[in-house]
Amino acid sequence: MADAVKEPSLRAVQIEALVVMKIIKHSSQSFPTTATGSLLGMDVNGTLQVTNCFPFPTIDAPAQDGHQQDSSSNVAAAAPRAKANTAYQNEMIKYLREVNVDAQNVGWYTSTSMGNFVNLNTIENQYFYQKEMNERTVALVHDVSRTSQGSLSLRAYRLSPAFMTAYKEGKFNTESLQKSGLRYQDILVELPLTIHNSHLLTSLLHQLPSQPPKEELKFPPNLAALNHDLNTSEPPLFPNFESLDLSIDPFLEKTCDLLLESIENHHTELNNHQYYQRSLAREQAKITAWQQKRKAENLARAASKQPLLPEDEYQRLFKLPTEPSRLEVLLNSRQIEQYARQVDGFTATVDAKMFAVKNNLHPGE
Repeated sequence: MADAVKEPSLRAVQIEALVVMKIIKHSSQSFPTTATGSLLGMDVNGTLQVTNCFPFPTIDAPAQDGHQQDSSSNVAAAAPRAKANTAYQNEMIKYLREVNVDAQNVGWYTSTSMGNFVNLNTIENQYFYQKEMNERTVALVHDVSRTSQGSLSLRAYRLSPAFMTAYKEGKFNTESLQKSGLRYQDILVELPLTIHNSHLLTSLLHQLPSQPPKEELKFPPNLAALNHDLNTSEPPLFPNFESLDLSIDPFLEKTCDLLLESIENHHTELNNHQYYQRSLAREQAKITAWQQKRKAENLARAASKQPLLPEDEYQRLFKLPTEPSRLEVLLNSRQIEQYARQVDGFTATVDAKMFAVKNNLHPGE
């Protein structure tokens, strides 16, 4: 791995609030189809500032055997590296440059549901941007399902230098992985992300907790009335009964189902690799038997002073099976890790609540 791709000194990602709202709107309107788009901005002292974005055009996929939704989602997921969208992106950047807007491509964004984004489309798109467009690019992943529950889920990822080199070589067999030491944790590198607001917008947000009353206000009769004024906004940490709800997160069950499905896919890939190993062992046993037989024949021919037969003829007679790529196993393992993190996040608050009410649930203990 001496010719590893040099990692640019990107330390963080800063995204404008307007860009976040554009991504959320596009993802919500396209759901359940994957939404993709281009990111524009600049690199300032190792911080990638995302100041603008625009979506890629949608392409209607023809319906085939009732799988139109899957076909549309696959086409949309592969949109960032499509030739037509590359030309569209270059044209949009040219127009934006004419109106004096930041016109440097800094990556792309995609939408997902339940954290299901570690797949071959995401890897190929990010590899295309880091290799072809600009090495100082990121992929923003927006989880629509988590955001719909009031918790913004927006993360920035890059491909690691080790994975970039391995993907460029296209070798994901056991020998190359052992030599490079590549693990599933080394596929994606997450960068810290912050949302930036202008000072004018920050001032406006501080004045928006409650709408001003339309009717004329009356003077308070005493000092206690001022403390209980209904027109005064409540503090951010004002107590509410929703925090006491003991119900389990509705997304926990769905995430567990997806986790079990990924584990089954992982076992399927392992069974395929074990089948390859058994087939390889059978073919190697046949080759060994043939070589021993050929050596015995040559010994007999040498004793009778006859010309010897070639001993490398087995390469034409026997064909060793090709080892399946281990890339799917790596991606599936990384996706399982993502689901496990989500389950841990879902159950953290529930465990704390259950521990708090443990004495009420089990008074005898």
